[in-house]
Amino acid sequence: MDFSFKNTALPQKGSLLLSDPFEDDLHFSRSVVFLCTHDELGTFGFVLNNFVSLRVNDLTDLLSMCTGRVSIGGPVDKENMYYFHRLGSDISNSIHVVDDIYFGGDFDQLIQKMDDSSIEFEQQIRFFIGYSGWAPNQLEEELVNNAWLVVNKYNTDLLFDTESPNLWKAIMNGQGKKFELLAQFPINPQSN
Repeated sequence: MDFSFKNTALPQKGSLLLSDPFEDDLHFSRSVVFLCTHDELGTFGFVLNNFVSLRVNDLTDLLSMCTGRVSIGGPVDKENMYYFHRLGSDISNSIHVVDDIYFGGDFDQLIQKMDDSSIEFEQQIRFFIGYSGWAPNQLEEELVNNAWLVVNKYNTDLLFDTESPNLWKAIMNGQGKKFELLAQFPINPQSN
């Protein structure tokens, strides 16, 4: 059996990236990254499973009604907050990513929508500090070096799961037998 960390899926807008099981980078160790864009200008997305101890309502009084967990979306621009959502074109200037998932949009409209409705925030909006970005062709080079596994078929409800402690492992397990074995490897194999 081939135990190399690669598959034939190609990244696209809406893909998930699963980091190499032995990646020890502070930002990307056992990470799941949701790609909001992937084109000739580069790639942009958010790490879904790197949380901070802050809740959304700790970031700004404007979001006092939202108590969801906040993720570090990546190492770029950690001075700003970003979000994706399932509110569609109700938020102007939102960018469609995949299925019913949109990125960004008019923040004032988002606040108004949150104030006026009974939406379940944790099921429809995710907030991030910073983002992950790749220059043109940089991600392709990392894929050649088996730094990432591309996943294009998944349940988009996973994007809003802020409670699962093992999102990387759960998605990895769903990729087939050899990936189930890789998912079981300890973070530090020498500690076994």
